[in-house]
Amino acid sequence: MAKHPVEQSPRVDYETLDFSKISPYLNKYGIVDEKGRYLPWYKLRWRVPSKEAQNIWYAVKFLRDQIKKGIGLFDKNGNEFSFCIPDLLEPKLHKIVQFGTSKMTAIADPEASINIQENYLVSSLLMEEAITSAQLEGAATTRADAKKMLEEELTPSTPDERMILNNYMLLRLADKRKKEPLTRDLLLEFHSIATHGVSENDNIPGEFRCSNDIYIGNDDNPLYYPLNYKELETRLELLCDFANKEHNGENSNKFIPPVIKAIILHFMLGYEHAFRDGNGRTARAIFYWFMLKNGYDIFEYISISKIIKENHKDYGMSYLSVQKDYGDLTYFIDFNISVILNAVDELQEYLRVKTQEFYDVSNILDESKYKFNFIQKDLIKKGIKEPGHIFTVKSIMNIYGVSENTARKLLRDLEKMKLFLSIKEGRTTHYIAPADLKNKL
Repeated sequence: MAKHPVEQSPRVDYETLDFSKISPYLNKYGIVDEKGRYLPWYKLRWRVPSKEAQNIWYAVKFLRDQIKKGIGLFDKNGNEFSFCIPDLLEPKLHKIVQFGTSKMTAIADPEASINIQENYLVSSLLMEEAITSAQLEGAATTRADAKKMLEEELTPSTPDERMILNNYMLLRLADKRKKEPLTRDLLLEFHSIATHGVSENDNIPGEFRCSNDIYIGNDDNPLYYPLNYKELETRLELLCDFANKEHNGENSNKFIPPVIKAIILHFMLGYEHAFRDGNGRTARAIFYWFMLKNGYDIFEYISISKIIKENHKDYGMSYLSVQKDYGDLTYFIDFNISVILNAVDELQEYLRVKTQEFYDVSNILDESKYKFNFIQKDLIKKGIKEPGHIFTVKSIMNIYGVSENTARKLLRDLEKMKLFLSIKEGRTTHYIAPADLKNKL
């Protein structure tokens, strides 16, 4: 809960505004406060003298209105959605652009990073995002069970596992469809995968809602009622036009950085609330789709859902702040820029750890009488770290992207070296890392 109620901000009527009352504040206050925060009315009013709060707010809004950009899409009350890029946001955007268009070798040690990228990093981190995105929606299952299901292509045994598998397929679809324009049918395809087998609220996968009996929030405190479902087709067509239009400043008279445009699409899918269930999952998939579409390939490895889950209240408040300030998207953009930067930091730390693990095991194996390729080194690393870990041909295929014959040979070779043990379960052979694996080397 917010410390103070989220209330509608006072609207500036420039036709009747007495500029003499706000002019004393134009130099004293800016579009952000002294700490660089882009404050909504319900927060700003408690940080300034109460008798002057409204005029200070008018001054701040006047300054914001001078630099805001409209996007040509409107809320249900006819306010055009717009955004600002405060000076303090520019370096953050620059960092994302630099990172987002770099290659994996630029952010980790070259030898390890190339192998990690080519063999398993994409699938591993896609699994992480799929699991966390489902947890954000309320799924309750252990990460170990979820990863085993994805790695071994096991049939989901619970609705929560089904949601995780759906999210994994969503991310795969985002990459597969990244060269296509956004269309009504593509939105429905994303939604169909997102909610297959896990629909709630009478949702039908791959179909828009056809009633108005839903709201965001709880029964005691509804926060938002989506627009009339009869307007959805027209509004989503306009949203697709916005997504597909060039905003590069060359072929259009307006420049919108791709990162900001992806965040806007994320917001708009949630705001339109086109479906009875699965809007959040579909919106996040569209965010990834647009980033990949615009050459930010590194976003295959970045998990935003983990950071959003850790800050889910702030995520909700950023949505609400946009609505309470007549469509100012800056609140949502500012929050999500921070989410992305935190996710970038986590990826770099993940790579640092994986690279160190790679070299630690490599140093041990270099002294061994056996010769191993990268995948075998990584399997041994996992076996040392988790004695008793069970490996299957199917999981090796999925994690490292190799053929069935290659996966089987890799495991059999480790068995022949007496490093792994094998057991039969029916017609399937499992390979186990023994407790004394490190000594065997």
